[in-house]
Amino acid sequence: MNNIIVVSDLHCGCRLGLCPPSVKLDGGGTYHASPLQRKLYKHWQYFWDRWVPEVTKGEPFAVVVNGDSMDGIHHNSVTQISHNITDQQRIAYSVLDPVVDECHGQLYMIRGTEAHVGKSGQNEEALAEMLGAIPDDAGNFARWDLWAEVGAGLVHFTHHIGTTGRTHYESSAVMAELGEAYAEAGRWQNRAPNVVVRSHRHRHIEVRVPTSTGYGISFVTAGWQLQTPFVWRMPGGRSSLPQIGGSLIRQGDHELYTRHWVKDIGRSKAVKI
Repeated sequence: MNNIIVVSDLHCGCRLGLCPPSVKLDGGGTYHASPLQRKLYKHWQYFWDRWVPEVTKGEPFAVVVNGDSMDGIHHNSVTQISHNITDQQRIAYSVLDPVVDECHGQLYMIRGTEAHVGKSGQNEEALAEMLGAIPDDAGNFARWDLWAEVGAGLVHFTHHIGTTGRTHYESSAVMAELGEAYAEAGRWQNRAPNVVVRSHRHRHIEVRVPTSTGYGISFVTAGWQLQTPFVWRMPGGRSSLPQIGGSLIRQGDHELYTRHWVKDIGRSKAVKI
């Protein structure tokens, strides 16, 4: 397998997260997605229908969902479609089940933030089992991290990374993850990763350093959630647009490389005074 597609932070179950145009809820009701959610979902469809086949050159690929596939019930928020976790799981299942078909079952699920996916990631574990994700050695369908060999390279995935509200510090934690991976590998004489993948921030950034085998790469994935009330009060979040998208890790003819599809959702219209 020479291709891995990575997505994260879908936050299904949130009125600002990824959602099909309409979904059935427990009790027989129906939720209809907002205009912005419908736009978000069109991005999702374009990503899988157009971008992924192009960058994988029609070859087989694995998919890693790098945490926070659902929104959960968190921080006293009221932005959820439903506080019934079963509803949220059904929404996430409807979004991800077609992806399982596209990757022919080569799906790996990473556990995200407990506030969103339950203590010890139990809600994400249940969803991963529903989707038939590939289990780890302990039999868990959703795992805390993943080491994956792609072509000649080694990639490490886990959800969390340090955050910042200031653009000029945005690359600091991303570079630190790569440096810490090198230090820990050297300490125990293990193989160092060629690529380090993190999520959680909902903002894409990548750093690259030269190595004897090409480049060491560390990146953070974009997300699939619009601006929440929490983001509106953050430094940097007040003026930034949501970053929507996913990433490719591919073994090319000469080296392991990455490509990223990142879009914004468009800022609100200016009013003429």
